[in-house]
Amino acid sequence: MLFAYLTGNIKIAEYLQIPYVRGVGELAVFCGALVGAASVSYGITLIPPRYLWAMSAPGPGGILGTVALATKQEILLALVGGIFVVEALSVIIQVTFFKVTNGRRIFRMAPIHHHYELKGWPEPKVIVRFWILALILGLLA
Repeated sequence: MLFAYLTGNIKIAEYLQIPYVRGVGELAVFCGALVGAASVSYGITLIPPRYLWAMSAPGPGGILGTVALATKQEILLALVGGIFVVEALSVIIQVTFFKVTNGRRIFRMAPIHHHYELKGWPEPKVIVRFWILALILGLLA
């Protein structure tokens, strides 16, 4: 929502040295509506959760990708969602390697967080480490 607004405002985009995209500022309103709808699932508002039916997967991910393309922030989306990118890549690598080598594996199990659990890390340790990595990637973005 923030990047849509900043990219759509010519003065702010010039000041921040990000590409200005004409008309994309209106996506900030749409993204705000998505944030409001998503907050329902966490009980932040009093709106019944039945309205989230339209927000079921793969909708939110597709919408995020479309907004990233519209605002010309594709690389930033991959950086912010770095944990999800690594999880998806670990599955792709595992399946490809398994098929090419007739049953050998790179990871004990894919996605990668299960690999660490099978190596003996407790689940809370894996989760907290992934949170820390997500925070670092978000700050870096």
